[in-house]
Amino acid sequence: MTDKKQKIIMGIDPGSNLLGYAFIQVIAKNKPKIISMGTLDMRKYENHSQKLAHIFTQLQKLIALYEPTDAAIEAPFYGKNAQSMLKLGRAQGVAMVAISEKGIIVEEYSPKSVKKAVTGNGNASKEQLAKMFPHIIDGEIDLNKLDATDALGVAFCHHIQTQGLELGQKKHKDWNSFLKENPQRKAKL
Repeated sequence: MTDKKQKIIMGIDPGSNLLGYAFIQVIAKNKPKIISMGTLDMRKYENHSQKLAHIFTQLQKLIALYEPTDAAIEAPFYGKNAQSMLKLGRAQGVAMVAISEKGIIVEEYSPKSVKKAVTGNGNASKEQLAKMFPHIIDGEIDLNKLDATDALGVAFCHHIQTQGLELGQKKHKDWNSFLKENPQRKAKL
């Protein structure tokens, strides 16, 4: 069971072949710390329903293991291939059900808002996002696992968006307003 003074935030980067996940621990206004991050690989399954079942059961196991208090998922972006979007939407839906079935509310964030929360630039690349983490989160990060680092970005974005809400503080509308209130969090590059 988690202490009431800490949050465990679960971040999900949904996918029907690779699904990234990350768990971060936040205690008061301390720098967030990585608990775990990784990727669920569904490429071995030929049938889409098997992939969805794998997502559901594996996320349920991860939730039982890490006991998140909060969860966030990246909203799908609109692509040109309708079939791919449908599969991605199903994967996202299954992930949301696996989480919400445990009584955890799932917040959705757009890819642009995740990138902006981490780098200050909503048009940053996945690689730029990954390279920013050593400056803003404690813990070991495999910068080559971009699905997992995307999930880490989702968890961090949720942290930024909700920081201080339990203390009655306002929600941060953007990266600049967060930095104004938290100058010590700005990375020195």
